[in-house]
Amino acid sequence: MPEILTKMPEISIKAEPLFKIGSFAFTNSLFTSLIVFFLFLLLGLIYNKEARLKKKSQFYYLINFILKTIYQLFESILKEKTMIFFPIFAGFFLYILLNNWFGLLPGIGSLLFHHLPIFRGNNADLNATISLALIAFVLIQLNGMKYLGVKGYLKKFFNISNPINFFVGILETISEFSKIISFSFRLFGNIFAGEVLITIMAFLIPVLVTFPFLLLEVFVGLIQALVFSMLSAVFLSMAISHH
Repeated sequence: MPEILTKMPEISIKAEPLFKIGSFAFTNSLFTSLIVFFLFLLLGLIYNKEARLKKKSQFYYLINFILKTIYQLFESILKEKTMIFFPIFAGFFLYILLNNWFGLLPGIGSLLFHHLPIFRGNNADLNATISLALIAFVLIQLNGMKYLGVKGYLKKFFNISNPINFFVGILETISEFSKIISFSFRLFGNIFAGEVLITIMAFLIPVLVTFPFLLLEVFVGLIQALVFSMLSAVFLSMAISHH
């Protein structure tokens, strides 16, 4: 049975394994991400069903407004290719946002199973943010090759026409791979630090006093989801541009 945390928890920088299937460790952050994934899928199915009805509910118009707003943000970056890439980047934004906010719910980190937290914010796990960063990185590279051709795209990194272009190519290569570190550690650092702050404040001061910190982390979660998805769109736009 789950236990309720009654003392200051140990703060672990890595996700705790709840159980193992062979050599595979099923962690609390993975468990949380599965819940968020199915919640995300359920919302999508409900929205799709509502879209087919003649009389639509307030839920449909709310989701439609959110999607339209997100579309306009990406349209300023991707221009005529927005419709092609919008599902991917909107998925990035909404999935990261739901994970960020789910990690702030009461009980996350305080419900225990064998003295380990059952739930942990998925983006407070470096494995999860590195996975998202790798997906974004591969997406950028593949589409760069698709729109510019393999030779045209790789020429940006391997150009031996003169010493300056060769040196610039090395810098471009380093810059490209550094995006993985930048994406993953920025998201992980901000979300993990926020959850640690709320955990410490909740044990040091009364619950109501922590409310401003909670609101701050709700805002931070939104900004981090926006930063990750928008930067991915910017880098993709640069990768597929001929100039």
